[in-house]
Amino acid sequence: MADVIGNKDAKKFAENVAFANNGDFHVKGAANLDWGMKDRLSRIFNAKTGKTVMLAFDHGYFMGPTSGLERLDLLIPELAEHADCLMGTRGAIRTSVPANYNKAIALRASSGSSILQDDLSHESMVVDMEDAIKMNASAIAIQTFIGAEGQKETIEELNKAINLGLRYSIPTMGVVAVGKQMERTTKFFLLATRMLAEFGAQIVKTYYCDDFEKVAAACPVPLVVAGGKKIPEKAALTLAYNSIQSGAAGVDMGRNIFQSKHPKAMIQAINKVVHEKFTDKEAYEYFNHLTDIKAKV
Repeated sequence: MADVIGNKDAKKFAENVAFANNGDFHVKGAANLDWGMKDRLSRIFNAKTGKTVMLAFDHGYFMGPTSGLERLDLLIPELAEHADCLMGTRGAIRTSVPANYNKAIALRASSGSSILQDDLSHESMVVDMEDAIKMNASAIAIQTFIGAEGQKETIEELNKAINLGLRYSIPTMGVVAVGKQMERTTKFFLLATRMLAEFGAQIVKTYYCDDFEKVAAACPVPLVVAGGKKIPEKAALTLAYNSIQSGAAGVDMGRNIFQSKHPKAMIQAINKVVHEKFTDKEAYEYFNHLTDIKAKV
């Protein structure tokens, strides 16, 4: 068996070579999946661009009423039309997302910790797959803590979700968590994203890092980049741009959208980067254009 000392650093990532086993399907690594799985993935990833803009508002499951998410019932109607996929808990979705929006849903299906604890790494799959089916979820999201105290149990819960997802043709999005004491290096994300894909996750949510093109090339399923903590709008658009340019299949942004002073303009600008190949500079100009119009109305 390989070990930490004997395992040589990988080098041959062929970052500029397209994934070789996609057939005519637009989602990376999904060519051999069944029809139902592909149908759900096609709701998440735009068939024309192969990319996705996810709106994450699942923060309340361990943080409570996060700034910007105090009133989901008022926020979601403002932003939903500009998102390809909504990522939230079943409670938030059932209470605050009108069913006639007919949006793809990435259902947060794991939990077990709260912000009151120092160690957030102990999570389990807490949503029955039958309930995910009743909610017509396009994917279920399970958080894993590679390298943390809860690594083993979260890996087991991820595989449990993948097994059930394969039974019912519902994709699983493995979420790479980064705790307070965990490294955020290229080496870490190469390890964590590849592990989740090897377990069978059809989508992996991770963070942007140096040499992200290597991380994307080494992962045989789509990578969706998390927005993380709130940063200035210009920087968030650069994050989105760099992620897409480096091989990400989309972004899953929350705080950098709903904590912006202009959330609707921000998600529209993110769309321009992800789906219309805007540069970060062009997207920021577009954002300012939209906010100027709003100010004049």
